[in-house]
Amino acid sequence: MNTASHNKLVSFIWSIADDCLRDVYVRGKYRDVILPMVVLRRLDALLESTKEAVLEEVEFQKKELELTEFDEKGLKEASGYVFYNTSKWTMQQLHDTATNSQQILLANFEEYLDGYGANVKEIIKKFELKRQISHMADKDVLLDVLEKFTSPNINLTPFDKEDPEGRKMPALTNLGMGYVFEELIRKFNEENNEEAGEHFTPREVIDLMTHIVFNPVKDNLPPVMTIYDPACGSGGMLTEAQNFIKDEEGEIKAKGDVYLYGKEINDETYAICKSDMMIKGNDPKFIRNGSTLSTDEFAGTTFNYMLSNPPYGKSWASEQKYIKDGNDIIDPRFVVSLNDYWGNTAEADATPRSSDGQLLFLMEMVNKMKTLEQSPSGSRIASVHNGSSLFTGDAGGGESNIRRYIIENDLLEAIIQMPNNLFYNTGITTYIWLLAYYRTKCVVKVTGTHSECGGKT
Repeated sequence: MNTASHNKLVSFIWSIADDCLRDVYVRGKYRDVILPMVVLRRLDALLESTKEAVLEEVEFQKKELELTEFDEKGLKEASGYVFYNTSKWTMQQLHDTATNSQQILLANFEEYLDGYGANVKEIIKKFELKRQISHMADKDVLLDVLEKFTSPNINLTPFDKEDPEGRKMPALTNLGMGYVFEELIRKFNEENNEEAGEHFTPREVIDLMTHIVFNPVKDNLPPVMTIYDPACGSGGMLTEAQNFIKDEEGEIKAKGDVYLYGKEINDETYAICKSDMMIKGNDPKFIRNGSTLSTDEFAGTTFNYMLSNPPYGKSWASEQKYIKDGNDIIDPRFVVSLNDYWGNTAEADATPRSSDGQLLFLMEMVNKMKTLEQSPSGSRIASVHNGSSLFTGDAGGGESNIRRYIIENDLLEAIIQMPNNLFYNTGITTYIWLLAYYRTKCVVKVTGTHSECGGKT
């Protein structure tokens, strides 16, 4: 989606808030309606073309198979996606059959929401959408909002469409959805005099990260690949990584299966991420909601590739009780083994100061790297950090121990300084840390008495 199309879409969505919600919500609460409705409409529009097939499958399961609970496999096959809706409604039908009775519309809307499978119902619950539509019905604006979101002049699907005049409306991809989300959050927060920006990773940074992670090993990719982001946000980094290695016209052209894993603490961005995973056909069960630092969600699981832009400059003091008991580290992810001067190995604290937890996310990824015994191609990590990861901490402290462990175990491949002002609302210098744990063939070139060996062993 180009800049003009993006701005047009954001303006249209913002106009919905101004036109319909002005006297119903304070401006800072517009997001409580707009964000879930955008997500819901993205899902709903995709199910319109297969609605009849799903209803036929529902009837077949009820009457022919006499099932008391629906068989999800059959419903997913009928819908063509990993989600479905068993009610007779679509958002367009809700609008087209609506009368002046907001209560009838509310009842039909709730029936529609209840028709979704468990994976979408979780998204609806995270957004507290039922409470929002009840409030809109009570204030007599539910139909107005529904009319806006079913307008033929807005395209929230991942496919190109045409408006009533035949003009092209570009697809809204997962990354595009991330940009729209970021811009709407900025506007919502600025209207409410709150800090703007949600630390969204720009497309150019993601593009660089995918290239430096995958290009050096493009001829040695495993047949089944796992990609993990411990601070996945709306999922743009995961889906762009998948797009990069699965692009049939791209440089990689990987043929194997790709499984995406992620964790996100913010309910809104988690819901957006999960919905876009479903739209893309990925299994959303590997996208989890909650704090990465307080709970080791994927304990015992290792990943081939990890890309992340963790929050920096953010306190993790509220999560210390899950990681430390006094001075003792109780989470093995944040303990490293280091040798002293005499070669004796001892465990060392690998936690940074409580005011900045970005290195904890890096250690979470280091903990999830595949050993060479688990995979001949090992693991590769790209993680965005600010300068504090490079410089803060005294010798023997947590930050210093983390850097020492990474260097002494030969995990650090490169640190790339990025241009300033890449990220919205911040001009600080950022860096991409590239870590690798892999084995390549050593080709020895001998010239006279001089020999060179390329590659890590």
